[in-house]
Formats: sequence, structure tokens, C-alpha cells
Amino acid sequence: MALGVPFSVLVESPAPAVTVIRAGEGPTMHAENSSYAGTLLSPGPAGVRRDIYHGALEPGAPRESDPHIPGSMEHLVISTGRLLAGPRGEAVELGPGDYMSYRGDVPHSYEALEPGTMFVMVMQHV
Repeated sequence: MALGVPFSVLVESPAPAVTVIRAGEGPTMHAENSSYAGTLLSPGPAGVRRDIYHGALEPGAPRESDPHIPGSMEHLVISTGRLLAGPRGEAVELGPGDYMSYRGDVPHSYEALEPGTMFVMVMQHV
């Protein structure tokens, strides 16, 4: 969040009544130092400060994330593979179907432990 705003604010457009985003489509951001790719599925509408992403990560360099705006929370649900995620020093190993929430306003990371690791992440900004 280099500009002090959620990524979705930079790419959002008016929302239709029904939205379908096919796998592999949608605005995607890539990490510079890891294989992380996050695709914005649903930006938070006006007055609601949450974004929904589909994340994909391969084993190798972890995705290190700087703190987001104060009060941010992240929610993860693992689809496939295994992920080591959470605030620095408090990372937890997660597998398919596992859910985790943690503060996003502190340094945190994601590290794939298996090839093809995919997850859904909800970023909640207060």
C-alpha cells in the first residue's frame, strides 16, 4: 500500500448486479521478490472497506508484506497446497480448508510449502 490506499481503489470500476471473474482473469498484482500473485476479486464498495483476492504462491522466496493502514485485518482460507502465513514471528502452517485471521497493520508474510498453493484472502480495512 505504497500510496496509503488499498490496491482496489486504483483499479475499481462501477460494479454490475452480477459479477463473474473466470480463473486467470481480473486485475492481478505480482510481488517483486517472490512468486506471489494476488487477483482482486471484489473491491470494497463505497463505505465498506474490504477487498477480496485470490492468491497463488509457489515455494521459494516468501511474500513479505509491509504493514497496511492502521486497523487492517487479513483473513485467509486455503484452497490447495500448504501455506506458512501470519505476522512476523507468529506464522502458522495452514492446509486446504484452514482459515486464519490476523492483524494486517504489522509486518507479515506468506510462504508456500507446496507447489500450486492457492488461497482466498479478505483484506478488511477499518
